[in-house]
Amino acid sequence: MRTLPFPHKNAPMTKTKIPLDAEFDITFADEIARLEAFNKHHYRPNTYLHKWWARRCGSTFRLILKHLVDDPALRDYYAPGGLAGKVILDPMMGGGTTLHEAIRLGANVIGVDIDPIPVLQARATLSDVRLVDLEQSFRRFFRQLQAGLGEWFVTTCPHCARVVPFRFVLYGLRRFCACGPVLVMDSAVLRHDSDGTVIRICERCHQIVRGSEGCSCPETAVLPPIVTRSQRHCQQCSQAYREDTETPFYARYEPLVIVGRCPDHHLFFKAPDAEDKARWQAANQMRHSLNLDPAHFEVSFGPKSRQLIYRGVHNYLDLFSSRQLLYLEQTISLLPEFEPVCRLNLALLVSTSLEFNSMLCGYKGRSKRRAGAIRHTFSHHAYSFPYTALENNPLYPRMSSGTLQKLFHARIRRGRMWARAPRERVLDGKTADFIPIIGERDAGTEVIDATELQTGTRRFLLLQGSATRLALADESVDFVVTDPPYFDSVQYSDLAAFFRVWLRQLLPDAADWGYDVRESAVDPHKNDRESRYRELMTGIFQECYRVLRKENGRLVFTFHHWNPKGWAALTYALKTARFVLLNRYVVHAENPISVHIANMNALLHDAIFVLAPAHTVQAPHWSPPATINRQDSYQFCLDCATLLGWMLNTGLETAEIEPTWRRALSD
Repeated sequence: MRTLPFPHKNAPMTKTKIPLDAEFDITFADEIARLEAFNKHHYRPNTYLHKWWARRCGSTFRLILKHLVDDPALRDYYAPGGLAGKVILDPMMGGGTTLHEAIRLGANVIGVDIDPIPVLQARATLSDVRLVDLEQSFRRFFRQLQAGLGEWFVTTCPHCARVVPFRFVLYGLRRFCACGPVLVMDSAVLRHDSDGTVIRICERCHQIVRGSEGCSCPETAVLPPIVTRSQRHCQQCSQAYREDTETPFYARYEPLVIVGRCPDHHLFFKAPDAEDKARWQAANQMRHSLNLDPAHFEVSFGPKSRQLIYRGVHNYLDLFSSRQLLYLEQTISLLPEFEPVCRLNLALLVSTSLEFNSMLCGYKGRSKRRAGAIRHTFSHHAYSFPYTALENNPLYPRMSSGTLQKLFHARIRRGRMWARAPRERVLDGKTADFIPIIGERDAGTEVIDATELQTGTRRFLLLQGSATRLALADESVDFVVTDPPYFDSVQYSDLAAFFRVWLRQLLPDAADWGYDVRESAVDPHKNDRESRYRELMTGIFQECYRVLRKENGRLVFTFHHWNPKGWAALTYALKTARFVLLNRYVVHAENPISVHIANMNALLHDAIFVLAPAHTVQAPHWSPPATINRQDSYQFCLDCATLLGWMLNTGLETAEIEPTWRRALSD
């Protein structure tokens, strides 16, 4: 058994029945989180059916929950169960980490989120549906799509003229100067073969050239020349190249390269021939007769979506090629034929595929080891606009990057197989070994009434709406374990609109799609100075106080932030809701090479806060740190957590909270 070691140095000790109040296996938590942070989806595949942002390490939350277990024999990280008979609430569930970890341990769980995507994903991944039913539904769904759309996603092998599905099409971005149009690509090089051969596109005639020899085309070619992204000005007229933002986004790109695979001639790169161009043009002509009402896809102005509006994109439909819209329209028409749980999974699978099937996807396949690699839509946790756009083939029959076949295998089949027999990483310092946790399952039974959670095990209740108003009885929850929104991080709701507009068509009756975004703790249409974060977090924590059982009830959450406003808002909310800090721990949380935080002085750790309703415990005394260490991520989080504890557990007036944080975190 992995014994619980010691708490943070100098942490106050309290007499308690809850192990987490006094101790936490910091060393183990930090070591396993450092590994999981690099590939979280490999460690908990069942929680990654659909895109969501800022997911925390499942191992950290498993360890937190293990430190809430009554039976010492079941507190070992690798022991199954331990929370049967307990009710766990996550009022801001996001990616659903708490729910999945708690249900594995036998708890009954409640998940709440105002956004419908977390609710739908949790319902799909927690439901105990047979894998064979999902597989049969997917095969039927895929066959129907292929029968109706396969002819749009084909080309011919340039060596033998065999008709084959293409893998993807590469486009160049059309820009203009006084001389006329040019097509901008990231690079004219398309691939380095394993034998050293370079495959590239001729900048003059747009044909594919192999090897180091130049193309034999005449220098007077009449096609728009291809330039690379580094060339910002025309060498003839000296004008800066400009983009025509009045043209719909998808139409700003021109197809230049088709990539496919022939059974006899294997991987090939070809310039579009007459049939390819005719097929592409025919799809464009059909675009305006599709049963997709543009009014349902309008872009609302927000801190992230304004990147679209500034680029002249006012409708999400414009982010997709005509073939991609044909595919999406067909999925909408087919899904009602399927049984509800299978339909839900298929709809989320289609929505997930959007990240790999939009004209915001880029190409990173020049390396000989990355012949088919796609830079997906949100690879930078924001909207980015490629020069070389990649139109993927969602119906490609092989398990290639971003295809339905690949995504079904990785997001559904692999996730459900893992859910039946969850595994955990063994830290032996040598190999990446995983062992099964015998007796656990990452699945349960959904209920619609909170009273049904007082009996049985592995039951889940999902509520869409604001957690400032919980339809739960007083003192009906044993523990609240959550990860609050990141104060001024607006990407959750704003970026998720890219998926929501489609899920609303795929699953029109499955959620409240017209919810009031102003009830979100981080309003996507406000900046941090105007946000209702403090007000809404106060309401959420007050509800947590109300529904927590006062004897041994605990609120546990993770948090980090550089901004004193974030810490002040959190402190105010907790103090107003009458919570005191029993302990705090700091663990590794982020992958330092993630593109959205690399070289940005990002915090790599989370503080874990263990709180109890005031007057139900003897609150420990915290001494405020003399200074906050801003040079070290770990120490910064620890110092801030300690200062928060001092503010909560003393008679500090709420009016003094923000000035105190400003002084503590001033440069």
